[in-house]
Amino acid sequence: MTVSTATAKNIAKNGKRYLTETVSNHPFELAELASLIGRNIGEDGMRATAIPRLFLIRKSQLSEPMLTMYDPALCIVVQGRKQVMLADEVYVYGPEQFLVISVDLPVVGQVIEATPAEPYICLKLNLDPGMLSALMVELGQSLTRNQRAEQLRLGLSISPLAPPLLDAVIRLARLLEAPNDIPVLAPLIEREILYRLLSGEYGDRLRQIAMADHRLVAVNRAINWLKRNYASPFRIETVAREARMSPSALHHSFKSVTAMSPLQYQKQLRLQEARRLMLGQAMDAATASHHVGYESPSQFSREYSRLFGAPPSRDIARLKESVGTVAAD
Repeated sequence: MTVSTATAKNIAKNGKRYLTETVSNHPFELAELASLIGRNIGEDGMRATAIPRLFLIRKSQLSEPMLTMYDPALCIVVQGRKQVMLADEVYVYGPEQFLVISVDLPVVGQVIEATPAEPYICLKLNLDPGMLSALMVELGQSLTRNQRAEQLRLGLSISPLAPPLLDAVIRLARLLEAPNDIPVLAPLIEREILYRLLSGEYGDRLRQIAMADHRLVAVNRAINWLKRNYASPFRIETVAREARMSPSALHHSFKSVTAMSPLQYQKQLRLQEARRLMLGQAMDAATASHHVGYESPSQFSREYSRLFGAPPSRDIARLKESVGTVAAD
C-alpha cells in the first residue's frame, strides 16, 4: 500500500471549500491495521465488534453521496479515501488522517477511492463522554471561563494521524484476535486513545464535550428536538425555547458547531428521511415529501436536487442501479 505525502490545501471550487491536511507516511503500521480490519470484517459494510463502541467499515467500490447522521466519534481511514460534506465545507481525507465528530451532524459522505483489490477500510470508535470526563478529572484538566467563551467550534475536524495515536489504535485492533484480553485491555487502550486526543490540537473541543459547556448543551438540546420533530413546521422561537437560549444566541452557537442554521439542519434531516423512504419503502416523491413535512412538492424537488445533485426520481433510480450492481458482483 502506497500513501502519498500531501500538503495542506484550502481549495475553492464550485462555491465550496475543499479541505485537506498535511500528512506523513506510516506504510507498515497502516498495512498491519488494514490487514487486521480486513480479516475481522470480511464482506463490505459496517460491522460492530466485540470491543464496545468500535466499528469496522469496508467498501470495495466507489459510493454515491449519502446523507448520514454522524454520532460523536473518531474515524480513521486506513485505506482508500472519503469525502464528507457539511453545509458548504467539503473535507477529503484518507490514510494517515483522522476525523473527529463532536456532536450529531447530518453529513453527506462518499467513498471516492476504493477497488476490489484495495478496498476502502475505516475504523470508527464512538466517543464516550463519561470516560472523557473521568480522564479529565484524573489529568486535572479544565477550561477557564475565558476559554469556554472562545472554544465553541465546528463539530467536525480532520487532523494528521500522529504515531502515538496510530500505535494505540493498532493495539486496540489487535485485541479483535485476542478476545479473552478485551475485557481487561480494551478499556485501558481506549483511555490511551482519548488521552492522545485530549493532548492534541483537538483537545479543547473534547474537553468542551466532557465539561458540558452550556452552549454546547443547548445546541445538543436543539439538535435532539429537531431530530424528533423534523416533520413539524419550523419556528426558531420553539427550538430556542427547547434549547433554553434566545433565538439569536442559539442561531449563532448552532452555526458555530454545525456550520448551518437550525432551519438548514432541519431541511437536511427531512431530505435524508425522504430519500430513505423512497429508496427503502418505494414511496413516490410526492408522498415522501409530504411525510417529512414539505407542503410544496416543487420546493422539495429543488432542495433535494441541490443537496443530492439530481431530482428525486433520477437520484433514486441511480441508487437502485448502484445497489443492483453491488448485488450482481
